[in-house]
Amino acid sequence: MKNTFYSNGKLFIAGEYLVLDGAEAFALPTKFGQDLVIEDLENKEIEWKSYDSNQHLWFEETLTFDEVIKGSDSLIDTVKSTLVNILHEAYILNPKFIDNSNGYKVSTHLTFPRNWGLGTSSTLINNIAQWADVNAFTLLNNSFGGSGYDIACAQNNTPVLYRVKDNFVEQVEFNPDFKEHIYFVYLNKKQNSKSAIYAYNNHKNNHLAQSVAENDKITHAILNAKTLKEFAYAVQRHEIHLSNILEMQTIKEAVFPDFNGVIKSLGAWGGDFVMVVSNENPKEYFAKKGYETILTYSEMILE
Repeated sequence: MKNTFYSNGKLFIAGEYLVLDGAEAFALPTKFGQDLVIEDLENKEIEWKSYDSNQHLWFEETLTFDEVIKGSDSLIDTVKSTLVNILHEAYILNPKFIDNSNGYKVSTHLTFPRNWGLGTSSTLINNIAQWADVNAFTLLNNSFGGSGYDIACAQNNTPVLYRVKDNFVEQVEFNPDFKEHIYFVYLNKKQNSKSAIYAYNNHKNNHLAQSVAENDKITHAILNAKTLKEFAYAVQRHEIHLSNILEMQTIKEAVFPDFNGVIKSLGAWGGDFVMVVSNENPKEYFAKKGYETILTYSEMILE
């Protein structure tokens, strides 16, 4: 018997960093994601194969049930140890998916390049949670950590507002008339979320409650903008607000000061994708600067 699970990728539009301290996060699920295909085997092992978006095998390993039950050494940081750790935490939450089985043949298939930062880990965790019949937010918390907004995107086919407290997810409407003026540009700089969060924790100040309240106000302004001008203004306010908290230049100040439009970091500042709000198609501008991967709103976002 074959079971297939699927999860959406994600883009963090507003509320990054501050989400960890209770702020509302606004995120969009992407048209890209990852599936997990499970078949039964007979040898108390998991034969695992992971394929990238070009159908190339990028990871292959056979795990014994004993390894999953015991877990991996937390000092070792490899693809295998990470996978064993996720499966081990799933096992703790629900031992039945291992104890009642004779073995599994598993394959995963990404529909986006691994380096894009759209959620290789979060889509995997959500898929494993579905397979093991456990809570994906708990599994994320026990394995990788993080706010959980990416799990909210993995599980929902609409834009979401998300709060860390009780993993609150609200499906919201975001389908603006001006979406053809929103683009996503890949910066080709993989950001480590953990180090970015460490930097944030060092910089956040005593006015945290005020910063969270201001974030929520701006996030709602972004979500409810009726015109391109309103949207661009709110997005710019968000960048300035976070720039002051992080004591970092915005991506536009640092890399694209001559661009005629608004640019917003998405998720960990300085890496992966940025959102570009522009009256004109910005492809030529970014291509000239060496940024070749530019997607329109409707190419990227699940609608």
